[in-house]
Amino acid sequence: MSQQQDGAEATDGDTASLRNNWNFRRLLFGRFVTNAGDSLYTIAGTWLVYDLTGSSFYTGLASALLLLPPALQFVSGPLVDRWPLVRTLVWTQLVQAGLVLSIPIAAAFDRLSVGLILVVIPILSFLNQFVYPAQNAALPRIVAEGELTRANSVFSFANRGTDMVFDALGGVLIAVTGAVSLFVLDSITFVVATLSFVGVRVPEPAETDDRATGVDVSGYPSDLREGVRWLRGTVFAEMMLTTAVTNFGTGVMLAVLPGFAAVRGGSILYGALLGAIGAGGLVGALVASRLTHIGYGTIRIVGLGVGFVLWVAAVYSPWPALSVVLFAITGVPIGVTNVMGQTLVQTVAPEDLLGRVTSVDASVSTLTVPIGSFLGGIVGSRVGVVTTMAVAAVGFAFVSLYFAIRPRLRSLPAMDDIGQGEFGVRVRSSSASENRD
Repeated sequence: MSQQQDGAEATDGDTASLRNNWNFRRLLFGRFVTNAGDSLYTIAGTWLVYDLTGSSFYTGLASALLLLPPALQFVSGPLVDRWPLVRTLVWTQLVQAGLVLSIPIAAAFDRLSVGLILVVIPILSFLNQFVYPAQNAALPRIVAEGELTRANSVFSFANRGTDMVFDALGGVLIAVTGAVSLFVLDSITFVVATLSFVGVRVPEPAETDDRATGVDVSGYPSDLREGVRWLRGTVFAEMMLTTAVTNFGTGVMLAVLPGFAAVRGGSILYGALLGAIGAGGLVGALVASRLTHIGYGTIRIVGLGVGFVLWVAAVYSPWPALSVVLFAITGVPIGVTNVMGQTLVQTVAPEDLLGRVTSVDASVSTLTVPIGSFLGGIVGSRVGVVTTMAVAAVGFAFVSLYFAIRPRLRSLPAMDDIGQGEFGVRVRSSSASENRD
């Protein structure tokens, strides 16, 4: 059976539910395992930097280096659209497995340093900028269009669920065995993910069947510009900018969270807080498919407004357990809007532009995360981690108000009523597409 035939069967209406879609299941399992690896090196690396230095500045720097590569997804997008998706997923996992082992090996030979961690972490994060666009580009090819929102919810569930479990578990393991031991387990997760991705079969789009399947970077600049041109002037541009604001606050929070947790309860609380945020996002991802009848603009206004109040309450709560619960609730609207935002782009964007459009979207909206982390580390070391944590919530309030006063954002439709008109999308003609090829 050809890839095209296999893909057609996998996406033919009700005949291929997500549960029976073998390609989807393997891609999902790989997503779960590689996300576990990401969670482990994130929490272990950031805490290890704080443990070695005791400085919010260095944790802010580590967070900034960890979060800078997502802002470079515009680099990977055109390549993902041209490279074989499965091959891209496989080689990135193998390289990551080797890199994470360098830290326990250095520790075994008494050569572990903050400098090594600050080099390895951003490289690991950069490799992920090929993984996630590749997975996002593969998803619409292996599931039916009517199941895309549900599929994205399941993927987000895997992402958030992994964050929740392994962030919390990572905090416990750090307290029991130390941060270095997590990197050994981390390398195993990437090997397992490799084995899962190897079995995925992703059909090529019909209009690109005649392209070479090898690595081809010719036309890269024009491909990148085309993704930017598609987004320019649409409502997605404003959505990216508002997401950038909330992500700035997230970056500030991540920079001072190890210090905040150290003041309130140590590495276990650090893992619990990260796990709480993941748990909230998990719940949001689960309920997103049940909120497709509610306007997206309304969800952003109400959800982020409530999130701002709960975030501040969590920071100043005298009880660590209550802080964990409130942070979890704060993550719910983020989980909902992440799933819906991804579905909007996947539904409206042309299939052959999807990799570069999603990568440009991710790059612009996440550019402020490392900036927030770097500045948050500086501010936290000067005015205190608690105050800095509270200031980080202001982005939620800003976006809620911005959506409320902008008519075309406020009136964004529900997922059940998505149409290109509301987003100012310019549909390319077939002749234009042919001329580009």
